[in-house]
Amino acid sequence: MSNISTHKILMIRPSHFGFNSETAESNAFQQSNDQMDPDEVAHAAVREFDHMVHLLRTAGIDIEVIEDTVSPVKPDAIFPNNWISFHDNGMIVTYPMQAPVRRQEVREDLVDRAIHDWGFHDRWALDRQFPDGPFLEGTGSMILDRENRIVYACLSPRTERSVLEEWSKKMNFQPISFLATDAAGQQIYHTNVMMALGDGYAVICLDSIRDQEERAIVIQSLEATGNEIVDISLDQMNRFAGNMLQVVNQ
Repeated sequence: MSNISTHKILMIRPSHFGFNSETAESNAFQQSNDQMDPDEVAHAAVREFDHMVHLLRTAGIDIEVIEDTVSPVKPDAIFPNNWISFHDNGMIVTYPMQAPVRRQEVREDLVDRAIHDWGFHDRWALDRQFPDGPFLEGTGSMILDRENRIVYACLSPRTERSVLEEWSKKMNFQPISFLATDAAGQQIYHTNVMMALGDGYAVICLDSIRDQEERAIVIQSLEATGNEIVDISLDQMNRFAGNMLQVVNQ
């Protein structure tokens, strides 16, 4: 198994999934469905979550499912990768998130469990270091090539260069940052909707990187590290074709 793929994933079973007005301003992908009752949306999300867990476990994927706490209400709790990341040197990193409601997702009980039960021994609390910004939202903000120690990041209000560079220096990664925009010219809020890395390939929406020099730097880095580039269109990106994670079964 390479350092790109993981054999174990953490999933948070949501209690109150739904539209988040605090995050909508910087997330053009998020849309409100006024035709559905919020409780109906939340229940549908739980059904979809449980079905996905079943499918993954049937395929031999090792999953740690954690129940979301009922209070406080956290509509985005299903996305823990934005507030926590785990590293093979035993480090846990927790991250500063732009929306105040999302900062409530940080679970100290989960951090303690990772240290006591999952073999991690250090914690870097960037969320405490930068409680009100600048922001860096975990592996939503960053695509990690753990094998070659490269981190790719599209800059946005949720992914700020200064904290990205501090993270890179401490974690011994080379940062490659760039601007990426959707068809309407709005900054893409998270790198992981326009780019994904697997074993020997990179799925990426190159059209979203408008600056030719920045695009060339990204292409050169991906090719130099042995990746076949799977270029997706802006429309495919909008349908979340770039938002994926390769995992390894038992």
